[in-house]
Amino acid sequence: MIGISKLYCGTIEPSDALRYGRQSSQLPSHLLQFSEDKRPVVVWNITRQCNLKCVHCYAHAKATTENNELTTQQAKKLIDDLAQFGVPVLLFSGGEPLVRQDLPELAAYAVQKRMRAVISTNGTLISAETARILKDIGLSYVGISLDGMQEINDRFRGVKGAFESALEGIKNCQAAGIKVGLRFTINKFNVGEIPKIFKLIEEMDIPRVCFYHLVYAGRGSKLVEEDLTHEESRAAVNLIIDTTKRLHDQGKFKEVLTVDNHADGPYLYLRLLRDNPKRAKEVLKLLKMNEGNNSGRGIGCISWDGEVHADQFWRHYSFGNVIDKPFSEIWSDTSEPLMGKLKKKKDYIKGRCAACRWLDICAGNFRVRAEAVTGDLWAPDPACYLTDEEIAQTL
Repeated sequence: MIGISKLYCGTIEPSDALRYGRQSSQLPSHLLQFSEDKRPVVVWNITRQCNLKCVHCYAHAKATTENNELTTQQAKKLIDDLAQFGVPVLLFSGGEPLVRQDLPELAAYAVQKRMRAVISTNGTLISAETARILKDIGLSYVGISLDGMQEINDRFRGVKGAFESALEGIKNCQAAGIKVGLRFTINKFNVGEIPKIFKLIEEMDIPRVCFYHLVYAGRGSKLVEEDLTHEESRAAVNLIIDTTKRLHDQGKFKEVLTVDNHADGPYLYLRLLRDNPKRAKEVLKLLKMNEGNNSGRGIGCISWDGEVHADQFWRHYSFGNVIDKPFSEIWSDTSEPLMGKLKKKKDYIKGRCAACRWLDICAGNFRVRAEAVTGDLWAPDPACYLTDEEIAQTL
């Protein structure tokens, strides 16, 4: 996760994180990515059921519920363990998390345990009453997924009217006083919608937007050919940086992030060396604190059935099940081969990634993407768009 507004526009400094001691339990949410202990943010797919049919769904969500979802009692036991382990954020996802009737109860329980509870949703089920309930339980944030304006979004979401329903959900969150933001997954068919997404957050006064690079997992594994080329990725990131800066200079302070391609960090730094060398020095410090991809260390995932994964895209490999063993024990067990390697993955990265001068601030990018394309999870991430000159390749 690369905070474009934080880094390029200078809305935070290294001292902001340092004065909190860089411990996850002490950092405010906007600085969590710069923690030193890297207690995992946990994405919990509490259900596989969904009311939409998104073509790029990493969870292979479906219309019916599974019979092996964690019960409410099992879920609360899990939350107890996560809280004791020091998990700073619990992100409820799906499927569509709001189809699960006990979501408000579970989110409220997480808040009572002093965790930040957030929801990743398609937004279509957020009625005014639901928004009031989510506000009352102390939900920190609602991230609503849109893939463009109405025509493009509804085509991706597989249900006509999904766009308008999502906008209604956003308005209901705003009326209830809940912080709400957008989530947008970039690909060949919607990259042209990026300016429209920026226009939307201006018009609707939405404070935050996350632009996700495509990860080849779940139904998204069939979309490799629909990912951007390296040149198109650079152009998209430039557009995001330039638009964020323009809004900032106009006094329209939006939190803008790019997610799931850690080449964005070095690329942003290289741009700053040209545009603002003084700021570039501070950004390099922040990028080193961020440490790049943290799958299996600073981020983890739990499926509806209790299986534990390195991140939400890595469902083909489980470290264990929370029904059999607490998450805290599973996550800390470095005798598990993959878990042990992910904790020190820079030692196993191959090819141009191993020789890259930015390895310490990228950490080899996304292993799932490398595995999906090459069959080798330690191979270079094919979505890295930095040139050999930019990474100062020596092999």
